[in-house]
Amino acid sequence: MLTLLLLANAALADGFVGQASVIDGDTLEIHGMRIRLWGVDAPESTQLCRGEDSLQYRCGSQAANELDAYIGRRPVNCVPLNLDRYGRTVATCSVAGTDLGEWLVRNGLALDWPQYSKGRYREAQREAERSREGLWKGSYVEPWRYRVCIRANGNPSACSDDANAHP
Repeated sequence: MLTLLLLANAALADGFVGQASVIDGDTLEIHGMRIRLWGVDAPESTQLCRGEDSLQYRCGSQAANELDAYIGRRPVNCVPLNLDRYGRTVATCSVAGTDLGEWLVRNGLALDWPQYSKGRYREAQREAERSREGLWKGSYVEPWRYRVCIRANGNPSACSDDANAHP
């Protein structure tokens, strides 16, 4: 237990740079460490949204795939902030000086999560909404609401119906 605590403290002590693997739209892995991007929430891997054509698409998979394509083989620089309840490092991460959280929100692939971000990505989200980028082209359920719905009834289709969808 002491070793785990020391490793956790070491992980939070300094920033780090490395080749990232995209786990999902808001989670990376660098050097075997899971990193949850701070202040944003991307749709879950299994989550469906509706596009501007009203057809369902895998918005969670799209967020992960576009993030992976954006990062490419470039090094990712992360500055750890804390640990989440699952033991993941929560960090702000960037590629070539671009904040990945902001990039995701600006491209409509994730939402500003004000509970944690305190509005840091609010303006990027407004821009995405105005220009109808990504999620803003159609309708979606906020990822945090989607997870609550899955835990409550275990049925993903009940979480993506029009009654729960935004806008």
